[in-house]
Amino acid sequence: MKIVRRFPLFLMCLLLSFYFAASSHAKESLDFKIHVTDSKLPNVAIITTGGTIAEKADAKTGKSVPAVSGEELVKAVPGLAKVANIGVLNFMNIDSSQMTPAIWLKLSGKVNEIIKRPDIAGVVVTHGTDTMAEGAYFLELTIQSDKPVVFTGAMNDASAPFPEGPGNILNAVIQASSKEARGWGVTVTLNSYINGARDVRKTQTTNVQTFKSGEKGYLGYVYDGKVTRFNNRIRKTKLPLPSKLPPVVFFSTYAGDNGDFIRYAVDKGAKGLVIDALGAGNVNERTCDAILYALSKKIPVVISTRVYYGSVEPAYGDKGGGGMLEKKGAILAGDLMGTKARLLLMLALAEVGNNPEKSKMYFK
Repeated sequence: MKIVRRFPLFLMCLLLSFYFAASSHAKESLDFKIHVTDSKLPNVAIITTGGTIAEKADAKTGKSVPAVSGEELVKAVPGLAKVANIGVLNFMNIDSSQMTPAIWLKLSGKVNEIIKRPDIAGVVVTHGTDTMAEGAYFLELTIQSDKPVVFTGAMNDASAPFPEGPGNILNAVIQASSKEARGWGVTVTLNSYINGARDVRKTQTTNVQTFKSGEKGYLGYVYDGKVTRFNNRIRKTKLPLPSKLPPVVFFSTYAGDNGDFIRYAVDKGAKGLVIDALGAGNVNERTCDAILYALSKKIPVVISTRVYYGSVEPAYGDKGGGGMLEKKGAILAGDLMGTKARLLLMLALAEVGNNPEKSKMYFK
């Protein structure tokens, strides 16, 4: 009987030892230090999250798979040691199609922790291109520093005949080290062009010149070791980093949409909705009824547009028009693309709770 009584205590101690060992290992894996090769150079942190830039073609299938560590990425960049002292943090290695806001929440916390160090000039985040524009915008909303945070990646993997990853990393480090890049917030920098996180989008599925900011234009250009500034960021929204994010669902409407999925999301517990509407913010009558159903349940609804450029406007007052939806309590997203409006609404709801009027101020 004594053995039976003591065994659970022994087991508990054993499990606790495993827990603290695992916690210590997890902490160590996310710690990093700057490798100083020249005290006169600035210090830049490179945080790797995976993506095509960290992939190689599988020998059997020929398809890209995660295969390259952060240290290996850095070693593949000629001349990097002449630009900055580098510290590498292997945050994770996944394809960005598998990214989630919860991961970006943790990533933003780590970047905030590192960038506040006085010895750090800036941070480079390597990330897959599929969701890079969204990830960069999430950090743009939550990074509390004017130091450069530069997202970069690659369209060709490391085993491709012409991998652009090393050049993109070099330019990103040049930008992160540059005083010219301060005040832009978080940027997406590939193929020498610098885009602001709020307006950038991926525009081509396979071409290296895929990230563009449309009417807003590029912020700048990196060439020959220097940053040339074209534009300044004139609009910034900042929110605190919450402990968790509320579930916000995104839908893109279409001709013949009956609104059933909107109703389903509301009934399943969505705390907010973002509807990518037609034109300047219009939906058909059945979709409008579903939106009104959500609003009647006190669920905040943001109306964005699936059109690439231009803003959501209260131009039409008939049923389903942007003007009518706004009058009924929907929030108009302006020129913010829908998938990014979802992230903004998540953070707004985490900050102000279920208060559409307070949430609305973040979309002005």
